[in-house]
Amino acid sequence: MQKQRRLPPVWTMGLTNATFGMMGGFAVVTLPQILAAEGVPGGHIAAMTAAVISPGFWVFLLSPMLDVRFRRRTYALVFGVLTALGVGYTVLHHGNVAATEAVMIVAYTAAALYQGTVGGWTGSLITHEQDSQLGMWFNVANVGAGGLIEIIGAPLILHSPPVLAASVMTIVMLLPMLSFIAIPAPEPDKMLASESFGRFWREVASLLKRRDVLVALALFAMPSASFSLTNVLGGLGKDYHASPHIVSLFAGVGSVVAGIGGSYLVPQLAKKFPLRPLYLGIGFIGALFTLGTLLLPRAPWTFGLVFTGEIIFQSLAFTAMNGITFEVIGPDNPLAATLFTVLIAASMLPITYMGFLDGWGYDRGHLMGSFLMDAGLSMAACLLLAWLLFGRERRSRA
Repeated sequence: MQKQRRLPPVWTMGLTNATFGMMGGFAVVTLPQILAAEGVPGGHIAAMTAAVISPGFWVFLLSPMLDVRFRRRTYALVFGVLTALGVGYTVLHHGNVAATEAVMIVAYTAAALYQGTVGGWTGSLITHEQDSQLGMWFNVANVGAGGLIEIIGAPLILHSPPVLAASVMTIVMLLPMLSFIAIPAPEPDKMLASESFGRFWREVASLLKRRDVLVALALFAMPSASFSLTNVLGGLGKDYHASPHIVSLFAGVGSVVAGIGGSYLVPQLAKKFPLRPLYLGIGFIGALFTLGTLLLPRAPWTFGLVFTGEIIFQSLAFTAMNGITFEVIGPDNPLAATLFTVLIAASMLPITYMGFLDGWGYDRGHLMGSFLMDAGLSMAACLLLAWLLFGRERRSRA
């Protein structure tokens, strides 16, 4: 069945994730900028941002519907359009803070469901040999499209007529969906769609009993390769005597270039190493890099090195994570979208709690405390997971 399909190039399927990347860039960078321009207090903006991106954790509760009733192309179109319209509404009415928050939560939920749909859809079409390639293009689309919105979003919205800005943002977010025309969309599993909900939920629950799924959940939920320092480094420029211009340069264009560059390395590494050990290796070596930077002088060039390095390692980890996710899904999986959404939700956990722990470490030891907290927990998680997962495999084979 797999061989009978005419699939477009892998990069075409991977770039479907650009719509989600744009929503991410808009929610965490552009929206706070335009709210600040309206005079909204910083604390309120931070709380709004946390609320808006919260569906990234709990949206997996809705994900099983993506695998029944309608083709995944249909779900992707519906949720992609809702995402774009939500952003367009926000551009027009961001002066109404309460309405903006409500609309953005709905739009981000739609974006997360969109990502789960296209991830499960494309991941169930490819062969195992293409897992790392699709994982790379998914991350390239996420980083590149998100960076584009981060760079042009606020200037466009703040310095253009509202209708023009809203139209441009909406159209740009819809463009990646043109590739849907070239991607085959198999019908959903008729048995899952027609039989009782009891059987359907038993099928969903059975996913969590598979060893490969449990291994992936452990890899993603523990802080083995989250590199959450990238989320706090933007506020630490003063510790390196870096000007706001330098911080903005590396947080904008620099992060996009480094993120895309890191993504391209994973398919080459995957030819030599299995993806799961590669993921842990990226986390461990990246933690060593984090610790090594503590030996460097606190200078602007050091900030650039640290920020670029952390982005590269995070991009490597996310690309490998995507590849593992597609590997676990496998070809023709009737619950592909559900599985993709569950695993991506697990990967959001360490990014969140490590952010709090990195901040706690900074409060007690400044850069030294924050970096030791991040790198120390990452190395410990990598060693523990390597011993539990791969040491047990060697012992069972013996």
